[in-house]
Amino acid sequence: MIPLAILTCGGTFDKVYYDALSDYSIGAPCAPDLLAEAGMQDGWELIEVMRKDSLDMTDDDRQTLRTAAASCRASRLVVIHGTDTMAESAAVLADITDKTIVLTGAMSPARFRQTDAPFNLGFAIGAALTANPGTYVAMGGRLYPHDQVKKNREQGRFEPTTPAS
Repeated sequence: MIPLAILTCGGTFDKVYYDALSDYSIGAPCAPDLLAEAGMQDGWELIEVMRKDSLDMTDDDRQTLRTAAASCRASRLVVIHGTDTMAESAAVLADITDKTIVLTGAMSPARFRQTDAPFNLGFAIGAALTANPGTYVAMGGRLYPHDQVKKNREQGRFEPTTPAS
């Protein structure tokens, strides 16, 4: 059995920009190329769930993601997701208690030269392989329990919703 599954939903992580007006679409998943560059060629499987900006995700889309995560053979999952509604999707996944699920994304597309995507993906994989079962958000080098994180759009980062202990 493959120990790790990477489920992709799209989001900024996989965006492709077409022109100076920032017209974009969600392209093919970037995770395989990033992992190949890092030398991580096996021990994981990719499951493309959808190609959507998280602002366009519906409750039905979140249920599709939940079904994919729950039925996945791997017990350790990384979910690549858009950052705007990542916490909402994490809440839908939180009742899957027999798996370690780590959601991550990027503030700028993986296809850009300056991006947080490779770092966030690597950090999320490390967290998924070592954390206790539960649902988490991994962004900017920090791992948050799914119900203790929010996106600060003005600062372009994720923050705890409760004071750090």
